[in-house]
Amino acid sequence: MSGTTLLVLFIVGFAFVTIFKGARTVPQGSKHVVQRLGKYHRTLQPGINFIVPYIDAVAYRVTTKDIVLDIPSQEVITRDNAVMVVNAVAYINIVSPEKAVYGVENYSIAIQNLVQTSLRSIVGEMDLDDALSSRDQIKAKLKGAISDDIADWGIALKTVEIQDINPSQTMQKAMEEQAAAERQRRATVTRADGEKAAAILEAEGRLEASRRDGEAMIVLARANQESIRMVTEAIENDELPAVYLLGEKYINALQTLGNSQNSKLVILPADLPSAVRGLIDRAQKN
Repeated sequence: MSGTTLLVLFIVGFAFVTIFKGARTVPQGSKHVVQRLGKYHRTLQPGINFIVPYIDAVAYRVTTKDIVLDIPSQEVITRDNAVMVVNAVAYINIVSPEKAVYGVENYSIAIQNLVQTSLRSIVGEMDLDDALSSRDQIKAKLKGAISDDIADWGIALKTVEIQDINPSQTMQKAMEEQAAAERQRRATVTRADGEKAAAILEAEGRLEASRRDGEAMIVLARANQESIRMVTEAIENDELPAVYLLGEKYINALQTLGNSQNSKLVILPADLPSAVRGLIDRAQKN
């Protein structure tokens, strides 16, 4: 093979390699940052692109898809000195790849630190109860705090979400004890209120029963008064009916006492025969 042939083959091979190095295919969802002699030259869009071989070089390959950044958990002290464990997740999109690669050393770590710092500042200005119940408010403040900062790096913040915001284990234990004490207090108050209401109802019942007993005694006394008045009017000056009625009631009482199972001894008055004889004599004289 002659030298001319070798030269031609070398030229053809060199041309083929040059064309190959000059053509760059960028996949969809990516952008390539080209440097010319070590300096930023341009950004290649998805599709086929041509660069100057041996002078231009693809320095960075940057994705234009949404990137999910997991923000590590961290302890945050609230305004009322409660310790909370907070973590988040951020969704970003690289709008200007050249700013992202030249504006900050590592945009992922930078954004993570920025979110953590802003999150500590926002939660630190809130009380524990407000922080636990205001996720949307924290999210809005956090998004507003970091959007402008990362925009200088050619990155757009799509959204940021608070994954977990919980008290620390020590704080959770204290809250559980506080909740248990509060439930115990409410139970004690409820029990005391119930006992008080029951005592009031019982006293009102006794008062009402006493009032009814008094009214019954008054009615009975009036009835006895009326019966005595009627008996007095009926017998006038004749005392025999009264004596007879008293004797009959006395005998009935003794009979009842004698029939009682609990009675072992029946006591009769010493003058019972005389009283009976007096009743009989008086009845014969009349």
